[in-house]
Amino acid sequence: MPARWGLANTWEVGLVTELSDLYTYSSALGDDQCDAGVFRVDLAGPAFHWSNGMYQLHGYQRGEVVPTLELVFAHKHPDDRGQCEEITARVAETGGFFCMYHRIIDAKGHTRRVMTSGEAILGDDGSVVALEGVMVDLTRTLQRETEQTARDAVAGATSTRTVIDQARGILMGLLKLGSDESFQLLVATSSHRNVKLVVVAAELVQLANSVDGRTYLDRAVRAIQLHGRSRDTGGRRAG
Repeated sequence: MPARWGLANTWEVGLVTELSDLYTYSSALGDDQCDAGVFRVDLAGPAFHWSNGMYQLHGYQRGEVVPTLELVFAHKHPDDRGQCEEITARVAETGGFFCMYHRIIDAKGHTRRVMTSGEAILGDDGSVVALEGVMVDLTRTLQRETEQTARDAVAGATSTRTVIDQARGILMGLLKLGSDESFQLLVATSSHRNVKLVVVAAELVQLANSVDGRTYLDRAVRAIQLHGRSRDTGGRRAG
């Protein structure tokens, strides 16, 4: 049979696929490799063929279990099982490609978040005779992304507080006000201009740090004072 380029980025000859090898896929989101496995399901039977990676993703070693339809779906997360069954049945009947992001629970009880993709293989009569695909474990990649997002959020919050504190300090020094009064002036300006508090603070800090910004800084501070007075006057009238 002629050679062709297989799903695992390795040369295969017909159905004699190198399913004993272990595969990893590089993630563009970090240095770690993603564990992966390739599979083939011959619908006549059906007969399942797993790479070593597929066994390991499901918590087994080759020879410990025989892959079956029941075993495959038993390892799907209960909340994802129905959709996986529906997609698989549709592709097995009509052909085409498939891609499923879902969870599996391995033999040790660990939940893995995986991406399974592949295609239907057609016979000479045009009917689907097999499904071939690859399953990639995204658990570590997603965990790393979640942790990085959390770190970025903390860093962003810290940076925001720092800028606001700097702006508050500028007003305290120039206007001889207390911390709370200076903060309320920033809040009043933010409300008057309908912009975020951190934007008002950042503009003030930028003017203070600018070599030629003293004149503009004084104007900005006077405007902030006016916004504060307007709010106080409005509050007294409302009362």
